[in-house]
Amino acid sequence: MATTVRRAVLTLPGAPLGEANPLPALRPRDELHRLDDRAREGLPRDMARQVGYEPLETLLPVRVLDGYGRRRSTVDLDTIVIENDRLRATVLPGLGGRVHSLFHKPTGRELLYTNPVFQPADFALNGAWFSGGIEWNIGATGHTTLSCAPLHAALVPAPDGGQMVRLWEWERLRDLPFQVDLWLPDDSDFLYVGVRIRNPHERTAPVYWWSNIAVEEGERTRVIAPADEAWHFGYERTLRRVPVPTWDGVDRTYPLRSEHPADYFYEVPDGARRWVASLDEGGRGLVQTSTDTLRGRKLFLWGSGRGGRRWQEWLTEPGTVGYAEIQAGLARTQLEHVPLDPGAEFAWLEAYGPLETDAALVHGPDWASARAEAEDRLERTLPRTTVDAAYAAWRPFADAEPGERLAAGSGWGALEALRTGVKLPGTPFPDLTLTQEQQPWLELMRSGVFPEPRKVAPPGATLVAPHWRDMLETAPADPLTEYHLGIAQWHAGDRAQAVRSWERGLPLAPSRWPLLRCLAVADQLSGHASRAADRYTEAYDDFCQERRDGEAWTAADAALGREAMEALLAAGRPADARAIWARLRPAVRERGRFRLIEAQLLLAEGDPAAARALFDAGFEVADLREGAETLNEVWARLTDDPLPDRYQYRMRPEE
Repeated sequence: MATTVRRAVLTLPGAPLGEANPLPALRPRDELHRLDDRAREGLPRDMARQVGYEPLETLLPVRVLDGYGRRRSTVDLDTIVIENDRLRATVLPGLGGRVHSLFHKPTGRELLYTNPVFQPADFALNGAWFSGGIEWNIGATGHTTLSCAPLHAALVPAPDGGQMVRLWEWERLRDLPFQVDLWLPDDSDFLYVGVRIRNPHERTAPVYWWSNIAVEEGERTRVIAPADEAWHFGYERTLRRVPVPTWDGVDRTYPLRSEHPADYFYEVPDGARRWVASLDEGGRGLVQTSTDTLRGRKLFLWGSGRGGRRWQEWLTEPGTVGYAEIQAGLARTQLEHVPLDPGAEFAWLEAYGPLETDAALVHGPDWASARAEAEDRLERTLPRTTVDAAYAAWRPFADAEPGERLAAGSGWGALEALRTGVKLPGTPFPDLTLTQEQQPWLELMRSGVFPEPRKVAPPGATLVAPHWRDMLETAPADPLTEYHLGIAQWHAGDRAQAVRSWERGLPLAPSRWPLLRCLAVADQLSGHASRAADRYTEAYDDFCQERRDGEAWTAADAALGREAMEALLAAGRPADARAIWARLRPAVRERGRFRLIEAQLLLAEGDPAAARALFDAGFEVADLREGAETLNEVWARLTDDPLPDRYQYRMRPEE
């Protein structure tokens, strides 16, 4: 059959994403992949420089997605299916453009780990993320904020004369447009993926990219890459160079032989072909290769310990097969950001397909022979020169204008295109993609005035880039403008001026709680816990007077109520925290996150038996953060008994 592209629907059990958190993300995220100055000592000079280059301080202007739960029902996900007589790729344009499935027809094998459920969990930079497939990570260290967001998608001409699927969006953390082009030549066993990131600004931009590939793991699954050394990063936040394959007496290329979750960033020599493969006990599996720009290769493993196994179940459901991730990135490690000059671009080609090898060699005791066998089979199946030629053939088509639209992304790119007048061949951001979310900012740009909302509602999204901050500074200083201006100033690092803006907005603000909450965060981060508690109490009082029905208000209730209770408990004021608990909506109090807060509240009130009863009754914290140990800490205050497995998510060794 000739290659075809069609739309379809994937039906599976899934949990709804829920409303976005309406509170601006002023606090730094507790990013696991971060090193202090001392830990950077001894690293190669270029790596140390890129590890320290432009780390992400806040998520602004992106909002946190933490409104999902664990209750699943049947969901229908729109897909784009690219298919020839050898391979079938299923893409989820509404969920970051992830490749959900890559099915090899001649062997009847699924090459990826395909999650049988859609279950968001707190792994992305902004919260909601789900496991499985091939995901495209752009922005900053961590899973992209677009993990659960729609991308633009359309058909464009492919280099071989067929059709190609283009995915594109405007990444907002770094203000950079990017595209992912997927095509499947007739009779090809490999899916080709052309990626381009452009910097349309007059300043150098920090860039982060990792393609993450989930693959099934078994007792005899082995990951092979062209390296004799790797950089090991564990959840104790240390980066060290280790030998491959065996370190500390364990062959780490078999994911299930390690106990704890860890990253292994392979040190691929300069000039060597870039590839990584995951092979089963029979020597069969998936291989990913690319042109040389995509430098890094990595293995992420959950390990065989209790915490890693529990996370695997949490992300899907008990009884399903486990997975590891093989990955490819612009830098050697995921702790680095790479500078992209003004007006420049990064572009490369990736290829994904099946690999069959001699099992005795790839699972043999000699690592050099295992590597050589995998690389030789890859070269015979897909020569390096073929990949380079495919990249050269794709480059003229990267600017091809999209034809039939298959899916729509956000309107933020259209807003930036209107503001700058920038022309981005191949990735248009037309006005028709603008929504109500962009309208206030469009009016500010055109009239110089930030409009008042037409109805009482939690405040909308804030833009924080320098040009938007300049517009807010020259706009009439009404309370809502001061609110947004303060957030933009906070993002720029001018915290004192941000506080002044929020304080100026308070006296005349018809809705005071958003400003009070911002001031409370500022107090917390400057060490004024008691004053922060006062601000939160006042903010929640004002919120309750304004609260309406609807999902947006419930999301605000959960977000503000949680922050206020945590601040009051930290300030040693359990009675005030209890007063907020009493006013939370019943549906909010029933959430697992609030059951955990209730246990902390009961402990503060001197009732550990009641707190223990909550654990015994059982609850699930849907938005438990990757690497979080809050459950362990609260349990340790209750009892010396071992933590039940259902609450065990620890990802690092016991100290």
